[in-house]
Amino acid sequence: MPNVALDRLRVPSRPVPSATASASPASGSPAAGTLVPASLVPGGPAAHPSRKRLLLVFGAVVVILAAVNVAAKFGPPHTGLVAGPLVALGLVLLGRRAGLSWHDMGLSRRTLVPGLKYAVGAVLAVAVVYAIGVAIPATRPAFDDVRYHLHISAALMTAFVVVPLGTVLLEEVAFRGVLLGLVNRRRGAVWASVTSSVLFGLWHILPSLRLAEANGAVGAALGTDAAGQALAVAGAVAFTAVAGLLLCELRRRSGSLLAAAALHWATNGLGLLVTAALATIRLA
Repeated sequence: MPNVALDRLRVPSRPVPSATASASPASGSPAAGTLVPASLVPGGPAAHPSRKRLLLVFGAVVVILAAVNVAAKFGPPHTGLVAGPLVALGLVLLGRRAGLSWHDMGLSRRTLVPGLKYAVGAVLAVAVVYAIGVAIPATRPAFDDVRYHLHISAALMTAFVVVPLGTVLLEEVAFRGVLLGLVNRRRGAVWASVTSSVLFGLWHILPSLRLAEANGAVGAALGTDAAGQALAVAGAVAFTAVAGLLLCELRRRSGSLLAAAALHWATNGLGLLVTAALATIRLA
């Protein structure tokens, strides 16, 4: 005699969809509605790194940058020009080892074109601002910096070789590339931008030690004694930290490190060229 009670409870079995279904044979791509692991998406993030690994890599990057900063300040001339590209390459490899994708570090090929558009706009914007600053007598003294009273050939070499390779490359890869990517993985974009920018500001303590003596406008406003120099350093740290936030936002909006690097170069390189040109005209 059949068990009627059990027969009524039986439900026809249905296939359970797999979260990682196979690709459609016709297209070779995942079928509609298929969930694909993020690590398998082209250009997507790598396998999520552990918190311990991210912290270790973050600490290693900070220690490396501190060593490079001291060496560039107190080492032989143009130490940064040699160490910058090598350390930048090492940091990229370290970031990849920690599980960061090319997109995490702003180095994805997919964002190259948007980054280039932002880069051109950034350079043009800085050029306009500098032109206005030179044209207004009240702001022109801001370009009076004895560190950049260079012959035209030396100014061109510094602006187009030393600044891009010895300054911009390392700083952008480190602060808007690897460090931003590491913190963003664990804490999100806001924490990443703030952390990167604070460290970027602290990075400028050693380079700004003689700022009050070298820049006429800063020296006139704050003085060149110990208190004035301390205020100049504090101001430089605060200014570069705020500038770091702007660079991080530009990096976030464009998705590319190229945009932030272009704005960074324009600020330093064009400023140097303007300062050198004004000094040459003044001494002619």
